[in-house]
Amino acid sequence: MRYFITGTAGFIGFHLARRLLQDGHEVVGFDGMTPYYNITLKHMRNAALAQFPAFRQVMAMLEDRNALEDAVASAKADVMVHFAAQAGVRYSLENPRAYLTSNLEGSWNILEIAKDAGVKHLMLASTSSIYGANPTVPFRETDRSDEPLTFYAATKKSMELMAHSYAHLHKTPTTAFRFFTVYGPWGRPDMALFKFVKNILEDQPIEIYGEGKMSRDFTYIDDLVEALVRLSSVIPSEANRVSDERIETLSHQAPFRVVNIGGGQPESLMTFVETVEKALGQPAKRKMLPMQKGDVPRTFASPDLLVALTGYKPETKLDVGVKAFVDWYLDARSDLERQLEGVR
Repeated sequence: MRYFITGTAGFIGFHLARRLLQDGHEVVGFDGMTPYYNITLKHMRNAALAQFPAFRQVMAMLEDRNALEDAVASAKADVMVHFAAQAGVRYSLENPRAYLTSNLEGSWNILEIAKDAGVKHLMLASTSSIYGANPTVPFRETDRSDEPLTFYAATKKSMELMAHSYAHLHKTPTTAFRFFTVYGPWGRPDMALFKFVKNILEDQPIEIYGEGKMSRDFTYIDDLVEALVRLSSVIPSEANRVSDERIETLSHQAPFRVVNIGGGQPESLMTFVETVEKALGQPAKRKMLPMQKGDVPRTFASPDLLVALTGYKPETKLDVGVKAFVDWYLDARSDLERQLEGVR
């Protein structure tokens, strides 16, 4: 099959593209190489994908409508997967305009172009941040999600709403998937696991927010990719409506569905820290801090809909996933240190 994927130089987009290429599919990647974090790591990911003859990269911004249209037209894709976005909960407090242009205007461009291209399945990356401080656990896709605590979450929820309207008006089959704390090799330098490993190895303190009392439903990257590969063939339609209305989100007005991708096994932040320490074989210097603005005390996915649709849910144990990241980091450490020092 032919896939068009935005954000292939990013963490998750890279992993999905590599898996699809390994499986024999064709992939056109689209990425703007924004400097939210040092782009050397993005170039490293791109170089790995470039080893596959069936991969082609287009460098442009989502807001560049003409470049995006040309890239999609040339790809002749069966499936479009939209990852490219301004990520990061905390950065949305500093630079909300970046989220406005990328996550709203950029996503609108994707919806417009997918409509015109007539793709078989449009898949959109959303986030568990949409649930805000939902007091009911686990978080089900049918729960209310209209009280976001950050502008990042608000833009992702807005993307979902826009996508539903386009699915209704233009009959574009669309799945929005909500991630839960994805981690693993090639992960982003601004995420906790990357920062913890780097600081512990350099004998620097790690910052633990919320006094360590928060919990997260960690999702290992390979599990996430497996779920996405399976979901790509589950094109929203009445033919695959799940009978249990407590979990099904397939719209009655459009070929549109929202799906959680998480294992439903949250771990405390302190357990996460201890797992990193064990994988590295050395203790961390811990700096306990209060919860940051916009953070939520816990995330907890219900995987029931994902299981009903695909027969699969993420199950990689935290210690296995953390060790895989540590092994990758140690192997790539010299290149990563140059990247972290600002080498372009």
